[in-house]
Amino acid sequence: MGARKPWWAVFVLLLLVPPGARLASPPRHQDKEPDLLARLQREPDPINKAKLEIRLGRLKLFQAIAAFDQGKLEETNRLLGVYTETLNSAWERLRSSGRVAHKKPSGFKELDIELREDARYLEDLSHRIPYADRSKVKVTAERVDALRNEVLRALFPPTPLRKGGNESKR
Repeated sequence: MGARKPWWAVFVLLLLVPPGARLASPPRHQDKEPDLLARLQREPDPINKAKLEIRLGRLKLFQAIAAFDQGKLEETNRLLGVYTETLNSAWERLRSSGRVAHKKPSGFKELDIELREDARYLEDLSHRIPYADRSKVKVTAERVDALRNEVLRALFPPTPLRKGGNESKR
């Protein structure tokens, strides 16, 4: 009679491994500003170019947060301005591409997700900055919110009401 393999031992080992470790993928390549700028210069497609600008914007936001952590408030404010300009540029590039957002959402969807996440980062940063120095962060957060509303309107345009749509048929 052959030895049976303890299937339950494998099951127990799988239970001991944390869920995140079982399905974890390798960490995403960290973006570097020179690489993104070089790719931005080479990219001919406006949608892909906008996606690169979105990633560059996130990098600028993280640089602004790091500058604040080092006590460089003016550098933080400058980088927040660059961040805002970069995302505005990405939005203008997407709008001028001629692509209808609700039919082909690539690029628009990425910008929406990025803006939603960035709003959280900005809110966290605003709580860390002294009240008297928060104006730039507040303005940036308001611009991010307004920009996200524009993106959402493009992704989900209002549908016209049909006349007689609610009447029951006899």
